[in-house]
Amino acid sequence: MKKFIPLFLLVIIISCTQTTRKSDTLNIFVSVLPQKYFVERIAGDKAQVHVMVLPGHSPATYEPTPSQMKDISQADIYFRIGVPFEETWMKKLAQLNPELLVVDTREGNPLRPMDSFLTLRKKMSPDHGKENNEEHDHSHQLDPHIWLSPELVKIQAQTICNTLQEFDPENSKYYSENLQTFLDDLTSLQQYFADRLSQLEHKEFLVFHPSWGYLADEFGLMQIPIQIEGKSPSPKQLAEVISFAQKKNIRVVFVQKQFSTSAAQTVAKAIHGKVISIDPLAEDFFENMRSIADTFKEVLDGQ
Repeated sequence: MKKFIPLFLLVIIISCTQTTRKSDTLNIFVSVLPQKYFVERIAGDKAQVHVMVLPGHSPATYEPTPSQMKDISQADIYFRIGVPFEETWMKKLAQLNPELLVVDTREGNPLRPMDSFLTLRKKMSPDHGKENNEEHDHSHQLDPHIWLSPELVKIQAQTICNTLQEFDPENSKYYSENLQTFLDDLTSLQQYFADRLSQLEHKEFLVFHPSWGYLADEFGLMQIPIQIEGKSPSPKQLAEVISFAQKKNIRVVFVQKQFSTSAAQTVAKAIHGKVISIDPLAEDFFENMRSIADTFKEVLDGQ
């Protein structure tokens, strides 16, 4: 059975890994598009980076294509991140390539539970629902969206750099220099968000799928998800979301193209608002995140 290898064991296995490299260029797989950008920023021209979850697909339900299965058999490194499809497929992919080094980029990141409306409602109204025994909140599921917090991306970037340096020590300085440039850019991005979001009067925003919890934590916001347990809400739950949005004067529902928008459209109509699409899986990380900061400021200032 393939074991996922933490960073502190990389030194032990590196001599064996180096002897089995297929070429001078590292062949790397990642799970989602933003990771591809992160690895390319640090690896530069020393690696070819492939993404598993193709554009337009959901990391929750993705199934690798036959060509991806073939390519993974020749890969050197896989950087996983905790998205749902990995739970089904990582062991299968690793079995295709016993020499594949699997590195979990969640290592060192403070993981949070997935947000749900039930959880947030209890935080805001602790006595609500005590007599309603049929409601259950399974918020123990950990949120995988660590690529959407610049601070947590810094941790992931260090993990990526450490891995590349251990796997390819001859280019250690090259990777370190690229890492520092990337970290500087992330610090600038944090300042960009802070400049736009720190003085907002309204902090709550409504989303269909709860992708933005880590970003909200970093910049003092609160996401209110419509989706519950990965599913659309029941009519009763939907009515409660609508009531909450009306009380908070929320007029926008954020959605992403990887999920159905029907429930979001229902809420938007009920609150006399609109649906806006933002993409947590865009490959051009910095351009996308700056656009999201601008969108949040515009929407939350207008509520």
